Amino acid sequence: MQVRAAAADWGEIDGPMLVFGGVCSNLHALEALEGEAARLHVPPRNWVCTGDAVAYCAHPGPVVARLRALGVRMIAGNVERQLAAQSADCGCGFDGGSACDLMSARWFAHASAAMTPADRAWMADLPDRAVIRHRGLRYGVIHGGARQVNRFLWPVTPTRDLEAELDVLDADLGPLAGRFDAALTGHSGIAFVRRLGARMWLNAGTLGMPPHDGTPQTEYALLSGDGRLSLRRLSYDHVAAARDMRDAGLPEGYADALITGFWPNEDILPPALRLPPAPT
Repeated sequence: MQVRAAAADWGEIDGPMLVFGGVCSNLHALEALEGEAARLHVPPRNWVCTGDAVAYCAHPGPVVARLRALGVRMIAGNVERQLAAQSADCGCGFDGGSACDLMSARWFAHASAAMTPADRAWMADLPDRAVIRHRGLRYGVIHGGARQVNRFLWPVTPTRDLEAELDVLDADLGPLAGRFDAALTGHSGIAFVRRLGARMWLNAGTLGMPPHDGTPQTEYALLSGDGRLSLRRLSYDHVAAARDMRDAGLPEGYADALITGFWPNEDILPPALRLPPAPT
């Protein structure tokens, strides 16, 4: 799934900046993030979302309504693009016939049924990429890869591949922003920071699902007003979120993941990030 050519120039953000990805229809997590942002004195105009507002969880409509009301800076993930086009699948990049692919049919149908024409129009207007400046640095905001929206990039992705993605941003958007200092990304579901010489790759993780590490907490990133970066964990009412998913008839595996902190399968994970096999 290739990105469109256009990108938004969001200008300069003053003060702290909160970065997050994949709310995934998890209204409970989004409400908890609002509380954290208020505690940290980060107004919604300084929030950056890397896409996929809706996915696995129970409340796609209320999540979209809340993000629209807050006026969050947001790019389109693959799910927004598919919903805007009224497509039949999520476009996540799962292998056909895999467990993720089969379960996605149910949650995507649930999400699509909840979208209003105004929601789809809002999604259609979201940029695929954006340029932002903070504390003298230039950031390119993308969902997965710089040209492939649903590309999975991981903490173990080779350095040369991440550098190549930044080079794509330079080539495509350099006239708009100059050379990029960092990428702000999401999609893969695991937060990480990679230093690439003087440059940086930041995946802020997924707000609506745990990062497959055995804790129900989810993740986001904070760039403080003086430019310091921290990856942070978010606690929220995951029990209520899982209950709402079950009440909505959504796939049990993802509801269980909110409780256990482990994904229902490891189809998309590279071998280096998979759990060791249980002892026999």
